[in-house]
Amino acid sequence: MSFLHQALVFLAAAVVAVPLFKKLGLGSVLGYLTAGAVIGPWGAKLVTDVENILHVSELGVVLLLFVIGLELRPSRLWELRRSVFGMGGAQVLITGAVLAGVAMALGLRPGAAIIAGFGLSLSSTAFALQLLAERNQLTTGYGRLAFGILLFQDLAVIPLLALLPLLGDGASVSTEPGWLTGLKVVGVLVGVVVAGRYLMRPVFRAVASFHSQELFTATALLMVVGTASLVSAVGLSMALGAFLAGVLLAESEYRHELEADIEPFKGLLLGLFFIAVGMSVSLGLIVEKPLLVGGLVVALVVVKGAVLYGLGRFSLKQDEPALSLGVVISQGGEFAFVLFALAVSFRVMDRALADLLVVVVGLSMATTPLLYAAHERWLRPRFAKKAAAREFDVAPEEDNPVIIAGFGRVGQVVGRLLRVKRIGFTAIDASPEHIDFMKRFGSKIFYGDASRLDLLRAARADKAKVFVLAIDDIEASVRTAQAVKEHFPHLTIFARARNRVHAYRLLDMGIQRVMRETFAGSLEMAQDVLMVMGLTYSESHRALERLRDHDEELLRETAKFHTDEAKLVEMAAKARKELESLFEQDDKEQSKSA
Repeated sequence: MSFLHQALVFLAAAVVAVPLFKKLGLGSVLGYLTAGAVIGPWGAKLVTDVENILHVSELGVVLLLFVIGLELRPSRLWELRRSVFGMGGAQVLITGAVLAGVAMALGLRPGAAIIAGFGLSLSSTAFALQLLAERNQLTTGYGRLAFGILLFQDLAVIPLLALLPLLGDGASVSTEPGWLTGLKVVGVLVGVVVAGRYLMRPVFRAVASFHSQELFTATALLMVVGTASLVSAVGLSMALGAFLAGVLLAESEYRHELEADIEPFKGLLLGLFFIAVGMSVSLGLIVEKPLLVGGLVVALVVVKGAVLYGLGRFSLKQDEPALSLGVVISQGGEFAFVLFALAVSFRVMDRALADLLVVVVGLSMATTPLLYAAHERWLRPRFAKKAAAREFDVAPEEDNPVIIAGFGRVGQVVGRLLRVKRIGFTAIDASPEHIDFMKRFGSKIFYGDASRLDLLRAARADKAKVFVLAIDDIEASVRTAQAVKEHFPHLTIFARARNRVHAYRLLDMGIQRVMRETFAGSLEMAQDVLMVMGLTYSESHRALERLRDHDEELLRETAKFHTDEAKLVEMAAKARKELESLFEQDDKEQSKSA
């Protein structure tokens, strides 16, 4: 089949399968896998050259790791050292040892058992990260922990590959001394780091001067593929080399442009990789030995899931995210395909065993989207109900003058300033997960719904002076404001408003000190822009104060008519003319004084 026909088959399969599976709530990854199984050598046999397609599509994994590297500054990578080397190392060692022990108990030779056990302990970076990204979970606690573990697994491939010649029967053993191989590895890694620091930026700067988008994209691809190939030449993972290149460019001024240029290629090649994995699964072996294959898949997912749940519970201190971690990286990984193929060439394991393990890894990948969908639909809601049933624990030891309701990004800033000035405060938040997280960092914070009268009394609101309403949820914020205004009218309320509509509702209740969270930051940025454009501090500050006073006055005037859209449009037009008049008057006064 010609390249054009193959491309047509792949694109048609992806366009049909992916939207269908996403509509069913099963995610795009399972759609790609199914498409591969249907068009592959065990399905309709539309495409049969699986091995070559896998080699080409591995560039998708390479580009994925490069883009992830772009998002990680070196300082951030250092912060992840505990999850990478601590949790990641523990996961590989524990899972690998357990699976290797089971393999030896089933009669495998020690060498084959070690490679099988530790090869199966690796998870799929591409699968897991794609799944987390689709559901916006990469920045969660378990998402960051999963990334750290996956990164260590990519590193763990290196010693596993180095073990193969030692465990084999002598075929294909390299005559090169070990110290020379190690020296080459170190030399290449140092070369990549030095090039990333001192050569890549000048190259991109020179290319950018030509103002050619195509040339910039080609240079970006050349740099990624070149780095990956160089690292691969000394036996390291291509994906690891691309990740390192991404990290080195994470602080460059071209980071966002590189990410935008690489993204389309990454998406297409990653989809091709998943299709190739689906094609490589031997459906004939599944039909021939369904119980054996099914049992091994279940055993792999259960063992890895249990180990990961335990590590997640130890690290995150919570059941739900620990279970999410166990589900999302419980599958086998793409590096197992490479490892088992090389194990056959080094005579560590026979071809039949390698084929069986490849099928198990491929099917375990297919279980992940299904398990994750089931977890999202049935298990996570139960954990949420359990969290909601947690008893409130508001019981401050003394009468604090300030109560902060909502200890998120706004409440924490207020609390830090109060703490510096040694002003006591009682912090309340309605998120059990957030409270447990904050307590790990030494913050004293109570769990509770601040709109409840019994909780406000327990917080000693009758003895306080100031109530800081910093709750993120608009409806919960309004309920709390109503309760405080009705039962504790002596409290001075400082309310955070998410937007203008939220501010209108608070002003309708008679709350005068309403701060819109985006407005203040926008004013500060605007003042900095004016100063960069040549205005003095006093000139820019005066303009800022003019705009602030005018907008605050407009906010209070329009609050009376915020349900009348026609009136709001009329007032907004009038306000624009008034503001322009104010600034024109300022310009005239400054011209006269000059």
